[in-house]
Amino acid sequence: MRLLLVSANRERSPYPVFPIGLAYLAAPLAAAGHHLELIDLCFTSEPTRELADAIVRYRPHAILVSIRNVDNVTWPGSRSYLEGIREAVTICTGDAPVILGGSGFSLMPVELLDFLGGDMGVVGEGEEVIIPLLEILERGESPAGLPGVLLPGESSWLPPLPVRNIGGPDRTLFPLARYSREGGMANLQTKRGCPFGCVYCTYPLLEGSRVRLRPVGEVMAEIRELTELRGVEYLYFVDDIFNYPPDYALELCRAMVSGGVKVNWSAFINPQFVSPQQVDAMVAAGCDALEYGSDSGSAAMLRSLGKSFTVEQIRSASELCHQRGVDFAHYILFGGPGESVATIDETFATMDEVDPTAVIAMTGIRIFPGTPLHERAIADGIIGENTSLLEPAFYISPPLRHSLADLVTERALLRRNWVAPGLEINMSDAMLEALRSFPVRGPLWKLMKRLGRNRVRPMTPS
Repeated sequence: MRLLLVSANRERSPYPVFPIGLAYLAAPLAAAGHHLELIDLCFTSEPTRELADAIVRYRPHAILVSIRNVDNVTWPGSRSYLEGIREAVTICTGDAPVILGGSGFSLMPVELLDFLGGDMGVVGEGEEVIIPLLEILERGESPAGLPGVLLPGESSWLPPLPVRNIGGPDRTLFPLARYSREGGMANLQTKRGCPFGCVYCTYPLLEGSRVRLRPVGEVMAEIRELTELRGVEYLYFVDDIFNYPPDYALELCRAMVSGGVKVNWSAFINPQFVSPQQVDAMVAAGCDALEYGSDSGSAAMLRSLGKSFTVEQIRSASELCHQRGVDFAHYILFGGPGESVATIDETFATMDEVDPTAVIAMTGIRIFPGTPLHERAIADGIIGENTSLLEPAFYISPPLRHSLADLVTERALLRRNWVAPGLEINMSDAMLEALRSFPVRGPLWKLMKRLGRNRVRPMTPS
């Protein structure tokens, strides 16, 4: 079959993100003998015209639309992507069946299929269900009852089956060089599934709670392809938590060292599983920046958010980075259940103490269905049981509903290393364009040391 793959993401802030989910889908499709063409809306100057032209020129038998995110999960500077995605789906609608999928789609599949249009959707991981789905469509039969496949008008479907053997992505069709150049890095994944219980997190919903590991040898082969054949100069591991399980992370780092891999990289890690041995192995393997999903510097808020670690572990993990000379950032979420002026001050005090290269602070927490935070938001009267979450809705601790932005802004502006994207503190679209003129490889927050105390006007909620 002739298949048109459409990457619907147009967001380029803070940098364009390579559509790795669609690349994972391209691999089995190509292996099965399907003919593939790609339209990546992230880099198209006239998305609607180029998409329409591609359909006329290519005459696909089916169109697969990948939806990475439905909004930028940022408050108060919230942006929804749904109208742009619906416009793309409408253009695709015609003779060929339109199949929606991707992580963004899988969060609210019934609502999104109804809102966006399309002939069907694939919920969850799609690599193993897409081939039998296309075979059924080619025979002119209905895919009803296929696990993970949702049809219009259905409110329930057979749950998707987890991918048994996670393969590697096929990046052949994609403008990898441009993503690497403009985004400063190329992304890769070593595992799926998250066993932790953060109250807001969608990873367990999308990938399950059981961790499934890719063989280290396969990851090494992908790293060599990216660095030696594709010219990638910096890697980012997109795993929810790179350093869990700890033994696996250690094995991969040692393989990179023994294999002579010469590339810098960064990853998101959990402070609970940081050890001197692990940090040494990561640095030896080329890691030059670590991102901690700390969420808070308050013990009470760590418990409220369902985190698995303590403030003391945040301290010790940060100290190891200082000792090894590794840049590191802490990601903070303000406004969760139980947040108060006192817990906000505790978080700022903890961050002052551990003194990271950067603190990236988000205000409010995006509510997604199926998470414990969704249930809490209903109980606290922030949303109703039937509230549509297609448009961004955020949990903000009720006592701070009208003061959270001011509280965080006032404190963050006093500190040189804080970034608050939703409040435009040290972060704006114009600033990001300027930052891209730097020859930076890796996370943009690494430039904080060069930027000093430059500020942009903070944003306040309307």
